[in-house]
Amino acid sequence: QVQLVESGGGLVQPGGSLRLSCAASGNFISIHSMGWYRQRPGNQRELVADIFNGGSTDYADSVKGRFTISRDNAKNTVYLQMNGLKPEDTAVYYCNLGVVDGGGMDYWGKGTLVSVSS
Repeated sequence: QVQLVESGGGLVQPGGSLRLSCAASGNFISIHSMGWYRQRPGNQRELVADIFNGGSTDYADSVKGRFTISRDNAKNTVYLQMNGLKPEDTAVYYCNLGVVDGGGMDYWGKGTLVSVSS
């Protein structure tokens, strides 16, 4: 069983910052990637940022230059530093864990709400 525990969401004013954290635990052998997705009201879930083994990263165009993803391999924890937040960043943010085990599997956190409003 794999667990993903997210933290760090909340309410922030436009231009503000938040840092999301996600700690993975449980029965897995090899991580392929960790990342963050979000689902805005009335929209499908979309990629925000991924970080892969070796440290390469991928970002949605809408967050480039504002958000930074990082990972602590020893703690199996991924972080998302969000700066310059905009109202359109309001969404439920989900942590994703991609593992190599079993031919490749994805696990999801329960989500944390980020609200950007004045």
